[in-house]
Amino acid sequence: MNVDTMRAVDRWIGIPLTFLLTVAVKLREAVLRSPQLLPKKILFIELSEMGSTILADPALRKARQQFDAELFFVIFAHNRASLDLTGTIPPANVFTLREDNLVTLAWDTLRFLRWTRQHQIDTVIDLELFSRFTALLTGASGAVNRVGFYRFCNEGLYRGELLTHRVAYNPHQHIAKNFIALVNSLLADTPELPYSKQTINDAEISLPLVSFTEQQLAAMHELVARHYPAYDRTWHRLVLINPNASEMLPQRRWPSERYIKLMQCILITTPDTLVLITGAPAEHAEAEQQRLSVNHPRCSNFAGAVTLGQLPLLYSIAALMVTNDSGPGHFSSITSLPTFVLFGPETPKLYGSLGNSTPIFAGLACSPCVSAANHRKTPCTDNQCLKAITVEQVYEIISPVLRGEV
Repeated sequence: MNVDTMRAVDRWIGIPLTFLLTVAVKLREAVLRSPQLLPKKILFIELSEMGSTILADPALRKARQQFDAELFFVIFAHNRASLDLTGTIPPANVFTLREDNLVTLAWDTLRFLRWTRQHQIDTVIDLELFSRFTALLTGASGAVNRVGFYRFCNEGLYRGELLTHRVAYNPHQHIAKNFIALVNSLLADTPELPYSKQTINDAEISLPLVSFTEQQLAAMHELVARHYPAYDRTWHRLVLINPNASEMLPQRRWPSERYIKLMQCILITTPDTLVLITGAPAEHAEAEQQRLSVNHPRCSNFAGAVTLGQLPLLYSIAALMVTNDSGPGHFSSITSLPTFVLFGPETPKLYGSLGNSTPIFAGLACSPCVSAANHRKTPCTDNQCLKAITVEQVYEIISPVLRGEV
């Protein structure tokens, strides 16, 4: 299903279903009066954004540490590989939902309800801001503790009354801290309205860096050499260009012609650089068109050359990356790679990478234009917020790294 179809289903089917489920849950709790339990089997739900699995990792690790709990995760099948980058969730504890069509989604939802009871899930933490579907999964999970964001006095989306721990989403602090606030609600000694009334320090949203053996690094160097036979790891520095973004929000894309000009500038001014255009296998053809437009022997089409799980290894041998606001900007945060992320319809104050990242943001009066209040849907068809960022500006910002000064 495309994004607009999913939004329509979430609205027209999600609203009545969350209302009906609210009635059922309230009646059940009035009869059974199940006491809240100390979390021991915690299920996190985050379906649609691969980058969010990285941003949520500090919250996951805090939950495991504070409660000595076993962690579980539910995610859309096509985003599944992003969970393996950090290794926080055991693969056997991941449940995937197929969103190809309503039939497969409905079937997998029934399987999910059985799965939560088989694993005796006692706590569900819904990481989503926008989806009524995840509210339904949370309410129907059978868990005693149900944590999520609640609109309170805001004019946000109606998601039923299915939570035992209603947390205020703070649109003025980073989303990683909002995720930790969900975990903190379970640590409160007494009920709070709203949850959670704790300070979250910047140190709490730090990420551990991954490391690789020399053999693994050598294998990645060999893969680069297969795409560019003249590659010399002792001479060439790898510059990664990730020009694409999710179809969920095409307004996040910096114009292709500017990426082309930026690559040409890098190659002309730094003779020791090899530019790799990265992307998913489906983006290979577009990347090839860009490579041909760059028209330089040290520019290589690397789209689809590595799996998502291999990206941190590629990042570990690269000098820098320039990317749209998309998954790779977050995937690189578990490495030390200097990453430069172009922001437009969203703001780095809320969704910036947690790693060695520099946001590039024009800050137009209309930007950011997507939020939890508008289902991340914008009427904009002309992303001047990104077009306002020039090639010269980006090149100047990345130049210190290109010159080896940092």
